[in-house]
Amino acid sequence: MSSWPRFPREQTGVTVVSFEALKVGELARRTRLTIRTLHHYDEIGLLRPSLHTESGHRLYTAGDVARLQHVLSLRQLGFALEEIRDCLNRPDFSPVELIERHLARLREQVELQRQLCQRLEALAAGLRTAGEVSAEDFLQTIEVMTMIESYYTPEQMEYFRKQHEADPEGTAERARQGQADWAELLAQFKVEMDNGTDPADPKVQALEKRRQALVNAFSGGDKAIEET
Repeated sequence: MSSWPRFPREQTGVTVVSFEALKVGELARRTRLTIRTLHHYDEIGLLRPSLHTESGHRLYTAGDVARLQHVLSLRQLGFALEEIRDCLNRPDFSPVELIERHLARLREQVELQRQLCQRLEALAAGLRTAGEVSAEDFLQTIEVMTMIESYYTPEQMEYFRKQHEADPEGTAERARQGQADWAELLAQFKVEMDNGTDPADPKVQALEKRRQALVNAFSGGDKAIEET
């Protein structure tokens, strides 16, 4: 992983509209992170709340919320927690540059996901009509899948490895079933797209719920994996 670039100091300023400070439980609810994660970030000096109540409860300010967003962006860019802490504490850190870099990466991921959808649609169509698909088609699909895999952080890949070691047969079966479910779901999405169905239509919303269920099954509920 490349080191974080240096930015001109004049780029580092950021203004965040103030709002009422949040307790840790409310911040966890609003961000869908766990309280345990926020406590851990506090313990390692990654995200320490700026305020505390008289009884000692943590209070997170607008600036803390902005820092949390920077933390999560850097996580999705593949940085370890220690590297993130060092990066955010640098005097030449640029929030604007970070957001632009994150956007560029997400656009790359979206394009890869679009390519994978096309590959999977072609595989599903081939299997439905002819009952077989060429090795070249499989190779091209695997290539895109491997490129997408490279976007996961080491922590997320470690999660996948542990899942496989704990239940290798079950993991393989879930992977096969998941591929079949995704192919079926993508085909149904394509039908609605071709028909010009409104995204707000109950049929499309039902498909979206199925998509989210498949994502949850894949990620084990890890929001960082889902958002990567």
